[in-house]
Amino acid sequence: MSSNSYSINHIAQILASKAILPHPDAIIRKLLTDSRTVIDPDGSLFFAVTAQRNGHDFIDHAYKNGVRNFVLSENRDVEKYTDANFLWVDDTLKAVQQLATFNRQQHHLPVIGITGSNGKTIVKEWLFQLLNPDYHIVRSPKSFNSQIGAPLSVWQINEEDNLGIFEAGISKSKEMEALAEIIKPTIGILTNIGEAHAEGFNSKTEKLIEKLKLFTNVEVLIYSPDYT
Repeated sequence: MSSNSYSINHIAQILASKAILPHPDAIIRKLLTDSRTVIDPDGSLFFAVTAQRNGHDFIDHAYKNGVRNFVLSENRDVEKYTDANFLWVDDTLKAVQQLATFNRQQHHLPVIGITGSNGKTIVKEWLFQLLNPDYHIVRSPKSFNSQIGAPLSVWQINEEDNLGIFEAGISKSKEMEALAEIIKPTIGILTNIGEAHAEGFNSKTEKLIEKLKLFTNVEVLIYSPDYT
């Protein structure tokens, strides 16, 4: 995901991380959590996120693909990567969210935040097609709306953009607070409340309450009572 350019040294300060920086002036343009998706190796920062698989196990793969900037939360043997920059944080997922939040705070533009059980991506793409002739729009790629996907999307915002359209998807309680802080929507759209991801909530009401947390500070909220 591309965005404004930050030096790795600046990012180390933003994340308040321990760092080994043989090349502190390296410029970061893209954030990665998947070592298979390297497009701009020199400008990429790999976050070793631990989810279904441990991202720390793919440091070598990312390095072989040309990546020279890494954020870790585990002590791994990195001495052999003498030309690579390394940052250490307590939680790599929170770190990528923190960096995206920082980037969002640097840009004052209207942002449409979309959530709901279904239809987020199609509504986003409809809006893009309708508004693109009049705005320079930054939007979520594909269905990037998760705890990882949303920050990767928001990281794309740069000084040329004058409208953002981002999705937020959650599968259980207490996930939306982080996404709301990252996206900071000024306009909200709630598509519907249905059965998708119902297993993560005690009731439909709880799911609605959680999703509405995205809109705590919006100026306008668009929804239909028939679908909530």
